[in-house]
Amino acid sequence: MLTELVVRNLGVIEEASVLLESGATALTGETGAGKTLVTEAINLLKGGRAEPSLVRPGADEAVVEGRFVDSEGTEFVVRRVVPANGRSRAYLNGGLSTAAVLENTIGPLIEVHGQHGQQTMLRASARRSALDRYGKHDLVPLALATESLRQAFLDLDGLGGDEISRNREMELLQYQIDEIDGVLIVDAGEDDRLAKREVSLGDAGAHGEAAGVAIERLSIDGPVGSALAEALGAVLDREPFVAVADRLYGLQAEIADIVEDLRSTSTAIDDDPATLHDLQARREVLTGLRRKYGVDLASVIEFGAQAQVRLDEIRNHAGLATEVAERIERLQIEKARAAAELLAARQQTAPKLGKKVQVELRRLALPKAQFEIHVDGDAGRDIEFAVSMNPGSPVLPVAKVASGGELSRIMLALQLVVGGDTESVIYDEVDAGVGGEAALAIGQALSDVGANHQVLVVTHLPQVAACADHQINIVKTIKGKSTATELHDLDVEGRIVELARMLSGSPDSDNARAHAAELLQSQAS
Repeated sequence: MLTELVVRNLGVIEEASVLLESGATALTGETGAGKTLVTEAINLLKGGRAEPSLVRPGADEAVVEGRFVDSEGTEFVVRRVVPANGRSRAYLNGGLSTAAVLENTIGPLIEVHGQHGQQTMLRASARRSALDRYGKHDLVPLALATESLRQAFLDLDGLGGDEISRNREMELLQYQIDEIDGVLIVDAGEDDRLAKREVSLGDAGAHGEAAGVAIERLSIDGPVGSALAEALGAVLDREPFVAVADRLYGLQAEIADIVEDLRSTSTAIDDDPATLHDLQARREVLTGLRRKYGVDLASVIEFGAQAQVRLDEIRNHAGLATEVAERIERLQIEKARAAAELLAARQQTAPKLGKKVQVELRRLALPKAQFEIHVDGDAGRDIEFAVSMNPGSPVLPVAKVASGGELSRIMLALQLVVGGDTESVIYDEVDAGVGGEAALAIGQALSDVGANHQVLVVTHLPQVAACADHQINIVKTIKGKSTATELHDLDVEGRIVELARMLSGSPDSDNARAHAAELLQSQAS
């Protein structure tokens, strides 16, 4: 629902803001006051085309802001800026947006029907939705069959396509599997172990030399050993240094253990160029596999396993293809049956809905209109709303026959019979060319729609305005050399004055006011 509208520098509207309520709201004012600009402003908020010609003369840009609340209570604040020169800008909830995003987000919240408005019901999807909603058609079986069939065809494509493509893929998979299996990978950690072993073998000679130097320096006859023996001899048997002597004995034992470890470790290091060469060759093979099939050997092993699964699938293609083909055939039958049932349901519902709409058109001042719904195509997807406005005229698609006012009334009749998906509906001069009882019938019809939707109606007729729950007066004023339009939310007294103007052109006439009050009271009772 549209709860607030702010307009600045749009056409003759210099600055206007209005709070909107649920139910039916009539937008009234003298011809040329700018009533249709309210519709233009709302079209901009829902992503409509922004024309620089809409900018008020002398202004740099026009700005339209609106606050919407959906059925779940989520609030959307929309802002549209139309510069006199350059591209328009769109904002949604304070952030930059695009007209396309506004159309997808705000468009479903409000419909515009009128002389220049968007005709939501004329869209193919909306026509189907209206017919299905009225007939309470079950669309699930066809949707499920269609999706299952689509998935089955994807499964068939996934088996490998034609025979040439399958053979080509089988050769590649077999080559990859043979290459991986031929290396005989021990496990995922083999490469890491070989890397450590390579480091050890690659520097075996230097390792031995380093161990020899360390042994020589630490041996009992070496510098460290001799110094340690001299230090021990100096403090031995001297009472103050008993503890120091014990520590020196411990150091001698520890150094002896270190020397022994150096000898055993250096002896275990092989200085074997042939073994090193073989190890490096093995690592090169493993590296080649990792370049092709994965970042590590675990990935290579996994790739090989998946390749084998895929190869088995292709080899079993004939059996799998037969199975999928049978599934496709079964689903095609199910889809055809569901489509036929939906087609029959839509064809059965179409004349019933057509008659209901035609009844509503009779009381909406289109007594000669003949309304039909044509259903064709797969599952009845091609649905056309057709009308003949005069006896003897051919029944043609609504968009090709009806004028703006007639089209709005047809949409209103549909809204009365079927309801709508949106919470808010705007009718721009839906009462064009009618008066008297027909105008009153249109007003009452709009009031009926307002029981379940927010309705905004731009009207020149007091009978229509009197049926509304609320009324906004659009007033054009002259300020110096410029003209501006203001929007005023009318209370009961204000409505009586405005209705008197609409009835007689003289808002100060006592008789006109009395008639207006009577008209307003009759609709309230």
